[in-house]
Amino acid sequence: MALPFDVSTGNRDPRTVGILAKTIYRELRAGGFSERDVMALAGEMLGIVAAEVKQKRTGA
Repeated sequence: MALPFDVSTGNRDPRTVGILAKTIYRELRAGGFSERDVMALAGEMLGIVAAEVKQKRTGA
């Protein structure tokens, strides 16, 4: 399945993103962020990525 955005073709270990996500989650929780805060952050990040992909698709 082709993705609608540029993907790095580097030799990245497929586990990298999962490890990064777990690390960020643990750091946020250890820093006092609630589960709700982490969910809100994830939603905001998805919104930013979606807007960027949409902008690239429309050529704006």
